[in-house]
Amino acid sequence: MADRPLAQSVTRTFENAENLRILRVFNNNVVLAQDGTTDIAPGGEVVLTGRGLGFKAHPGDAVDPRKIVKVFVPTDGRDPDHIAQMLAGIPPEMVQVASESLAAIGQSRIADSSPSLVVALADHINGARMMEAKGAHVEYPLRAEVENLYPVEYSQAKEFLAQVNSRLDTPLRDEEAVAFALHLVNAGFSSGDLSYTYQMTGVIEQVLSIIEKRFDVSLDRGSVNVARFITHMRYLFVRIHQGKQLECEPSAIVAAIRESFPEAMQCAGECAAVIELRFGADISEDELSYMALHVARVAGDARDAAHGTR
Repeated sequence: MADRPLAQSVTRTFENAENLRILRVFNNNVVLAQDGTTDIAPGGEVVLTGRGLGFKAHPGDAVDPRKIVKVFVPTDGRDPDHIAQMLAGIPPEMVQVASESLAAIGQSRIADSSPSLVVALADHINGARMMEAKGAHVEYPLRAEVENLYPVEYSQAKEFLAQVNSRLDTPLRDEEAVAFALHLVNAGFSSGDLSYTYQMTGVIEQVLSIIEKRFDVSLDRGSVNVARFITHMRYLFVRIHQGKQLECEPSAIVAAIRESFPEAMQCAGECAAVIELRFGADISEDELSYMALHVARVAGDARDAAHGTR
């Protein structure tokens, strides 16, 4: 999907209101419409939000472009009805808060490539806001893991939270940055909920613990090579999720890695066994070999640091 602000959408694509026809009204503020020109969503449907957009509207009616605030174009395989149903339960101003806050921290691009992120963040903001109003709080047990494993997203999440709070009457707690960070991480997956991201976070931490135990070292979660390994693991999980593991390297390269790093290969095998068990997918030989390279690098760094040779 692509998410566009009002000024761009109205100016470029909504000059002729008859090109957009309502297919379904979800509530006064959310409608599903058909793009007759295919300028926005080739042959497809768009979800529109705006105060009063669906008030007294019926299927077949033309859309009033003056009332459109946000446009959600389903281009990533998501069901537009599902997106619309989610939006129908979120106050339009919370969608605007999420969108504006992402733009304020320079993340408009990620919102454009994954506007379902805007919906998820808006839904979370609304839920957290209602919890605050009731004096209830949610504790996030993964805070340490999120800070260590996803430092970039966590930093962005803290900036995002500050922007959100500047737009709310009652600010959200600092702990919400953990949840926002997980949403930013989750934007890299096609899954609409956070379950896969939570699972991935736990598996990465488990894999790092396996390496520490195997080599009797302590890994610096903030080091460059550990960060690279974590990034590699994240992309591996994306490939597993998409069914597109690496399987194209020449056998000679794989054999060379096995011969050069036998201990790392054994450790990578242990890690792969955990991943296979947790995700129900066999790890390819290529993936195993590249994992071994990262294992050898981070374990070697940790050993050097322990012996003061770095």
